[in-house]
Amino acid sequence: MVHRAASLANLDLITLAERLGRRCREHGLSVTAAESCTGGGVASAITAVAGSSDYFETGYVTYSNAAKARLLGVPEATIAEHGAVSREVVEAMVAGACRESGARLGVAISGVAGPGGGSPDKPVGTVWLAWGNAERQQAERLHYPGDRRAVRERAVRDAIVGLIRHIEANPIKDT
Repeated sequence: MVHRAASLANLDLITLAERLGRRCREHGLSVTAAESCTGGGVASAITAVAGSSDYFETGYVTYSNAAKARLLGVPEATIAEHGAVSREVVEAMVAGACRESGARLGVAISGVAGPGGGSPDKPVGTVWLAWGNAERQQAERLHYPGDRRAVRERAVRDAIVGLIRHIEANPIKDT
């Protein structure tokens, strides 16, 4: 697994998106993205690949808490209790995106890209990502150094790498 991780780390974004597309086709999977701090960057990277409509139908940019609740069904109480940048919210985002789109696999991102908006427990650069489907999710908290652009670019990249890893580790097929 270390070799695979190293090889993914060295690929550019378009190459990663192409690899994601190949894996989706091989496994008959459809994917979706629910994004906050990346503002559609994951959807943009995926759809930069010709033929991506074969496996990518819908992406959600839910920048506000109200949009997370309205479009993805994230409970307002979950946002109030844990904050938008939390495991609980990104897991609910990916579950909602898969439920609403019908995709078998999704990714969700919420974070503090900066330059402001950070707090002691969630400083600028804190990003939560979740991968999964309507039934099961797995989340990871990351912290990226750098400015707003760098945080967003790293989050997009790690979101796509995570989708690839998820497919390779859990070879499910759409039914």
